[in-house]
Amino acid sequence: MLDSYKLQPETASEADVYDAIILGAGITGLVAASVLLRQNSARIAIIDEYQHIGGNHIDWSANGFTFDIGSLIFQDGSPLLKHFPELLEHYVHVHPTWGRLNPQRQITRYPISIVDDILGAGPVGICRIVLSIIHARIWRRRLRNAKDFARFWIGGYLLKRSGLENYMARFYGVPPEHIDLELAEKRMMWIKEHSSLRGLLRKMRQRKLPHLKNKQLARPKEGYAVLYEPAKKGLIENGVTFRLGTPISKVAKDVEQFIVTPAQGKTIAAARVISTMPINIMLRLCGLEQEKSLETITLISLYFSFSGDRGFTQSILYNFSYEAAWKRLTIYSDFYGRNDGREYFAVEVVSNDTITSIELAEAEFRAHVANNAIFNGDLKLEGGQVLKNAYPIYTHGAPAEAARQIDRLRQFGIESFGRHGAFNYQPTARVSTLEAERALGYRHPEPADNPDRRERHDKRLELIPCKSG
Repeated sequence: MLDSYKLQPETASEADVYDAIILGAGITGLVAASVLLRQNSARIAIIDEYQHIGGNHIDWSANGFTFDIGSLIFQDGSPLLKHFPELLEHYVHVHPTWGRLNPQRQITRYPISIVDDILGAGPVGICRIVLSIIHARIWRRRLRNAKDFARFWIGGYLLKRSGLENYMARFYGVPPEHIDLELAEKRMMWIKEHSSLRGLLRKMRQRKLPHLKNKQLARPKEGYAVLYEPAKKGLIENGVTFRLGTPISKVAKDVEQFIVTPAQGKTIAAARVISTMPINIMLRLCGLEQEKSLETITLISLYFSFSGDRGFTQSILYNFSYEAAWKRLTIYSDFYGRNDGREYFAVEVVSNDTITSIELAEAEFRAHVANNAIFNGDLKLEGGQVLKNAYPIYTHGAPAEAARQIDRLRQFGIESFGRHGAFNYQPTARVSTLEAERALGYRHPEPADNPDRRERHDKRLELIPCKSG
């Protein structure tokens, strides 16, 4: 309870004092430090229990292969590079392509294929698609959840036939009818844009402006450490102190400052604490009771090497089929070249009641790809990782509950934002950067020649972390 976290007088006098303490060294924490420096905070401490910076940008290497948890692709126009321009020279320029495995066992266009999903349904299927859209527009004007939102725009029949309904459940960790409508309206606007006349017209205009396209970048072949080390060095040179591999045992406050006590090492103090940690954990560290737990996804990453016929040409493939828990795979060898003649790739699997380990996830993946005639050859598991608190699960009422808990932290004096700190899924490094800037009252002006192209790009990516990390 809170009484057990009261500050001992001698602790405050012995603590290292900073202008601000940032809990978490992910993208949000790094950008927050950069913003605070620009806002004249002279001394900043960043604490993270991980030994590395970059948060959940975690790589894993073995046998000459380097894999990642999640996506590894960024864009050249990301505002992250305005804070850390030194990163740019370390990226690798790539030309990824995206595809999806649909319920008809086809490798087709992502996220929706007019040819395969609509025309491929045949005359009867096309009529059912049209009628289901008309029915949804007439009878389902009261939208209650993510399934209602998607069904309103593309109809229930196409939602099922395309596999989008299954992918939504696979990605969010719960059936789409349990996903909060507020999230759907924020993160699935691409469905509306692809299904409305206005959206189609805007898409046509964008195709006439090829000079506005983003260049795709990937982290260095060696991994994220090579990418983020220059950013860390620059922050240190400007007065930021890093304490990595340092779990926190409690956060307390007196009249003028907060006291952050690590599990090991010296206590530190500051008048300002910014948290990018999961809200559940932050409340506990502050000694505040949590009335309702906020659920998060546990992500299992499988790392494979392969020799043979993989059965598709795309470098990133999504699972829209009706079976299996894996949701996306990324072919690293398409970006970095093969290793001893072998391709290599990572598979993201959302843990559920039946898939709870690397071994179970591997067995299901192998059976599924064999059933769908992909990866015909020598498929070898090189390793895997399990990441808890990968991203939030947006069940009914979760955003409102998260807002209440963030307000409790705010009343305590903690500024909490970011993917975990705001319980706000952020699909790209760009979005994480913009959210951190917004939370701290700082924005970069957009270039005069393309004032709105980045926001348009973000909206196309809002359903999932589909095209950037």
